Amino acid sequence: MADMPRKNHEPDVSVIIGAYDAMPYLVRCLESVEAQTIGADRMEIVAIDDGSTDGTGACLEEFAARTAIPMRVVRQPNSGGPSGPRNRGLDLARGRYVFFLDADDYFGEEALERMVAMGDRAGTDVVLGKIVGVNRGAAKSMWGETVERADLYSSNIKFTLSAQKLFRRDLLVRLGMAFDEKLKTGEDALFTMEAYLRGNGISVVADYTCYYLVGREDRNQMTKKGGFQRRFDSARALMGLIAEYVPPGPRRDALMVRPFVITLLPQFGPGLVKQKAKVHERKMALAAPLMKAYWTPGLGRNLKVNERLRLMCLAAGRLDLLLEIAAFLRDKKEPEIVRRGNPPRPHLAYPHFGESSVLPDSAYEVTVTEWVGGRRVEAPQRGPRPSFARRVVRKARRTVLSALRTPRAHRV
Repeated sequence: MADMPRKNHEPDVSVIIGAYDAMPYLVRCLESVEAQTIGADRMEIVAIDDGSTDGTGACLEEFAARTAIPMRVVRQPNSGGPSGPRNRGLDLARGRYVFFLDADDYFGEEALERMVAMGDRAGTDVVLGKIVGVNRGAAKSMWGETVERADLYSSNIKFTLSAQKLFRRDLLVRLGMAFDEKLKTGEDALFTMEAYLRGNGISVVADYTCYYLVGREDRNQMTKKGGFQRRFDSARALMGLIAEYVPPGPRRDALMVRPFVITLLPQFGPGLVKQKAKVHERKMALAAPLMKAYWTPGLGRNLKVNERLRLMCLAAGRLDLLLEIAAFLRDKKEPEIVRRGNPPRPHLAYPHFGESSVLPDSAYEVTVTEWVGGRRVEAPQRGPRPSFARRVVRKARRTVLSALRTPRAHRV
């Protein structure tokens, strides 16, 4: 272990880097930390080499020996995932804030200065900095505007649960928060959602690219490994956490979209069709208790039609229908747009639409904006439709009020 020089004051931010076989990406990662405009005297680096075999540990120690940034390097046997190194780094961190920087990725030069300033100004415990992908995709919907205090339930920040954020360390220490080392995937989602739910607010820095998320050419990202069993473990943990802190109702339904759509539903996508029967049976068995515990009609209304249909098939145990919908998606077919009801509402005619004995028409109704064949399909606003008698009374009332407001001619 290489120790950082002692300082009399705590740094503003501890940059925690967990690294496993990260060369040559680590070089740019470290250079981006050194280039931060916040300055070397306001930060520290805690780097954990998780049993690398490609010179990652030597690179970290060489950088620590020459940089002006206080830095500690820990070398340990491979732990099998990102949680162990992050937890070790968190134990050693001294900053007011911590940022978990993956060794493959890199910062924009003003990232830490802007995020720390935002956290201090807003008094929030979590700060999200705009992320863009390099040689890979990255979510975009949450970067529309800079917000000092974002609403978790109505905004899209619930869809970005990676660990690459600025966290107030006092929150993590006070709550005893750590990454779950039993989870081999989705551990960052669990950690971040808990900070969202139990912390004092979330800020978004969207007017500057703070973080560059790099897709490695060798696809050897620390967080990309694991089979479908691990995805169910991740979904179960995140659903349980949300249920623990948010009571049943619209707010819980809004948050449950994340584990249902991002973690669970990909296990029942187009690829399901070519999988073996025993895999189907295992996946259905793993999904059944999750559907029973957490699925609600209110959650379903927050989803696209094909998402809702597949989850309703799961809830009903209808593998046969699920495979038909998966095949429809695999073949890239476009559903017909059909308007039904009073007033007419758009429905998407996926398999078995109109067969009420299979699934009700309401399962096919568009309840969020969708794109079908290049056409935007809007969800009509819902609300109780007044009765005929009530509409007549309202019309009569408006007529009377209008007559009373009309000035009468003076008699002469």
